[in-house]
Amino acid sequence: MIITPLASGSSGNCYRIDCAGRTLLLECGLRFPEIQRGLDFQVSKLDACLISHEHADHSKAVKKLMKAGVDCFMSEDTQCALGLEDWHRARVLVPQVQHDEANLLGLGWGVMPFETQHDAAEPLGFLIARAGRKLLYATDSFYIKYRFAGLTHIMLECNYAEDLLAANVRAGEVDRSLQKRIRGSHMSLETAKEMLRTNNLSQVQEIWLLHLSDANSDAERFKREIQEVTGKVVRVA
Repeated sequence: MIITPLASGSSGNCYRIDCAGRTLLLECGLRFPEIQRGLDFQVSKLDACLISHEHADHSKAVKKLMKAGVDCFMSEDTQCALGLEDWHRARVLVPQVQHDEANLLGLGWGVMPFETQHDAAEPLGFLIARAGRKLLYATDSFYIKYRFAGLTHIMLECNYAEDLLAANVRAGEVDRSLQKRIRGSHMSLETAKEMLRTNNLSQVQEIWLLHLSDANSDAERFKREIQEVTGKVVRVA
């Protein structure tokens, strides 16, 4: 499984996943031409796009993707929030953590959506399986209440560190109301560490850290500290 970030952060999120000769897109929060370039202008070869929630930095190009013939999967409330009820390529996923992974369009992608915690209509994370690989994708969520087995790849939000955020509040760089929103909708370094500690990482090959804050993060520090906790290869998107 090859993970290629096209963008990660508040300005846009989009990730290309290649596995066993097929390609899946996670999020489409970029301008459509940027996505085209990231897919080597082979949009028609996409199996599907999964969208976690309706915020523009995750869904900006959804209509143009669908017009290009790509099925886009999301929760029902996300579909409604984006005004896509009448778009036949807007496909609904229902959170189903108690079930086995659902086969996505018969194309060999197993996808199990699960609830996340964010200030959006009905945000989702995804457990994605293909060809003996199992990817956990969870972003824009201050906490993940589930545990997962058999993971080989992890893509996890690590938006801010508590000490960096607090320092920026004291310096007047971040408003206290924004601090409250960040804590209630995004995952901290501390929470990411705890989540990784409580999951079985024995088969994990790599961990990607997603959606780092421009002001409240430190990429090298986050990478180093997650590596120390997990003993795994850690990459920053």
